[in-house]
Amino acid sequence: MSDENLYRYLDNAKKIKVDPEGYLVEQEDWSEAVAELLAEDEGLVLTEQHWELIRLVRDFYTRYEMAPAMRPLVKATKQALGDEKGRSVYLMSLFPGSPPKRLARIAGLPKPTNCL
Repeated sequence: MSDENLYRYLDNAKKIKVDPEGYLVEQEDWSEAVAELLAEDEGLVLTEQHWELIRLVRDFYTRYEMAPAMRPLVKATKQALGDEKGRSVYLMSLFPGSPPKRLARIAGLPKPTNCL
């Protein structure tokens, strides 16, 4: 991967550095506009359902100083948003593949420790 591939550009002005897996190098670079850019890299268009989960994982990180893996993500979602949304099927529908990894990446958090 060329060094230039490790950057994303916000409004053709601000340069945002990401690691080879697409996670922000500097968490302080995160903003909602950066989240939109990172989601675009993932092929996602963020809706209010996405945003409530992004806010949830950012809050989880503030509390526990780690991004949640799948089980804690499902549990935290269920506690915060109810039984209907606190299911892996719901999370997979919004963030296909690996919801914890995709959510952490878009939310500007480090890769969850239990995710390969």
